[in-house]
Amino acid sequence: MFGNPGSNELPFLADLPDGFRYVLGLHEGAVVGMADGYAQATGRPALVNLHAAAGSGNAMGALTNAVASRTPLVIVAGQQVRSAVGPEANLTNVDAPALMRPLVGWAAEPACAQDVPRALAQAVFEARLQRRPAYLSVPYDDWAADAGENAPAVLDRRVERAGVPGGEQGRRLA
Repeated sequence: MFGNPGSNELPFLADLPDGFRYVLGLHEGAVVGMADGYAQATGRPALVNLHAAAGSGNAMGALTNAVASRTPLVIVAGQQVRSAVGPEANLTNVDAPALMRPLVGWAAEPACAQDVPRALAQAVFEARLQRRPAYLSVPYDDWAADAGENAPAVLDRRVERAGVPGGEQGRRLA
């Protein structure tokens, strides 16, 4: 995971499980560049953690290179608490997905806290499928909310792509 976090991302980082390596960069452009190189070298999506609208905006130059390279990045950006989005409090990105939509293959902000696991899974799927960055804005208070009883089913699902299902895929489908 590569990032340059701010205050809106603290709950996301507070209980990061063991085994996650956080590579801190001093500017969002450098962070996206590092993640871009890592994803290209490994062939797997890299996770990028940015700070709200300001960090997302700072990342757009390097993001343009990742788009041109068809790099699968999953960008998770912080957002102000849900109750502050409407009044446009400081550090709020009123329509976060719209800021990034011209560059990324998929952009969203979960409709409610319980939708975060599904939206994050969708971002990973879209980055892999489209070989293009995906963007997810997550409000500050969503990280402390219970994911709900549907979260395990969403996280345990398996998504694959194929022009024609292979033998093993066909058996699983049947």
